Amino acid sequence: MAKAIMIQGTGSNVGKSMVVAGILRALRNRGLTVRPFKPQNMSNNAAVTSNGGEIGRAQALQARACGVDPHTDMNPVLLKPQTATGAQVIVQGQVVGSQEARAFGKNKQDLMPAVLESFSRLSGQCDIVVIEGAGSPAETNLRAGDIANMGFARAAGVPVILMGDIDRGGVIAQIVGTQAVMDEDDNALIKGFCVNKFRGDRSLFDQGRDDIVIRTGWPSFGVLPWFEHAARLPAEDVMDLPARSRSGGSGLVVAVPQLPRIANFDDLDPLAAEPSVDLRMITNGEAIPAETDLILLVGSKSTIADLAALRTAGWDIDIAAHIRRGGHVMGLCGGYQMLGKTISDQDGVEGPACTVDGLGHLDVHTVLEPVKNLLLREGTHLETNTPLSGYEIHMGKTEGQDCARPLLNLGGKDDGAVNSSHRVSGCYLHGIFASDAFRSAYLGTLGAGSTAMFEDQIEETLDALAEHIEAYFDLDALLAAAAEVT
Repeated sequence: MAKAIMIQGTGSNVGKSMVVAGILRALRNRGLTVRPFKPQNMSNNAAVTSNGGEIGRAQALQARACGVDPHTDMNPVLLKPQTATGAQVIVQGQVVGSQEARAFGKNKQDLMPAVLESFSRLSGQCDIVVIEGAGSPAETNLRAGDIANMGFARAAGVPVILMGDIDRGGVIAQIVGTQAVMDEDDNALIKGFCVNKFRGDRSLFDQGRDDIVIRTGWPSFGVLPWFEHAARLPAEDVMDLPARSRSGGSGLVVAVPQLPRIANFDDLDPLAAEPSVDLRMITNGEAIPAETDLILLVGSKSTIADLAALRTAGWDIDIAAHIRRGGHVMGLCGGYQMLGKTISDQDGVEGPACTVDGLGHLDVHTVLEPVKNLLLREGTHLETNTPLSGYEIHMGKTEGQDCARPLLNLGGKDDGAVNSSHRVSGCYLHGIFASDAFRSAYLGTLGAGSTAMFEDQIEETLDALAEHIEAYFDLDALLAAAAEVT
């Protein structure tokens, strides 16, 4: 019979995803069969699964830590923000519609059966499931109908370890305050706490750790030092994007406009790992640097809205000037759509029905469609004749004269487009830069070398993270605290 334990945080971005990945790899290294689970996630950085659905990128990384393929049961509810108050709702890998936050808050309890169904299937495959919460259980305004934190823990009978983030300050208040605002039954499920992201001499926090124990009655599962190589792992939260930037470095300058609904930005991670690449995230109010060699427009959850934001920032002018100077531009998915002449949304996929002008640097036209394409693909980059692999996750079809010069061939079918100057290109395939042979060849066409072995680096980092967890987190106590589930 499988056991389960849940890691909840005192807030968002306290490091839950990374710590869970490290726990999973460490337990796997001990010989256990393990699986990740996150009942509800909110992220525009998604991964496509082999069973034809999508889940949060963090759960895909956690599956990798377990040595298994990602599956939709690992993240049965995924919210993909489209506006400031609304999101696309994904249940067990498939789109079920879009909802405003207020409506979702009222209806989320209706998704608990699907969450428990996925959890039950997953727990039947392993020795232990390590579950990641979302946000914080201290958000008392969200407790009614909760499926992400204590609502799930109570429904599934799963014990919880609470994790705080000392790097942001006030970690004692984070943990003690969480206990203070939760009800008695929720607190009864918490078996202890841990502190993450400590910098410097850990012994200086011994008194603080002991103070938390005295005030809460909860034991400590560990004080984890700052993990220096965290930025080498794919990020899920847009808050982690600045860590991908290497502005001020040397080498090929790759500029990435950071749009409000940027999605699947882990496409950037292999480039950030290259010593020969100076990757720069360009934020609102900044111009695209004149010394840029390649402008990369990555995915977007709301292409038309992000295109408007791009123009408001003045980046359309910068892109046009860059192309006139002989610079290169590549668009991936939503970025590919933006580079075309028009984007038509007559079905209201992203909002009110409309047709808007694109940037016009590719002679293609996009029609957004309600059906989402979710595919794992393998193929070839035609210019360099190098193999690559990746995934499609988009709602739309792009056609036009520049498609006669395809960028890729995927399973015998042409994909993407290249303009007549061969300096502007785009495609729907995410993840292509993770293919070492393609990345090396493509950077070579721009005058840069490639030395990184990206996939090997991910594995090495997961192993280093597992060693970090073994050294500073009480895994034996975690296994003792885990409860049997049916």
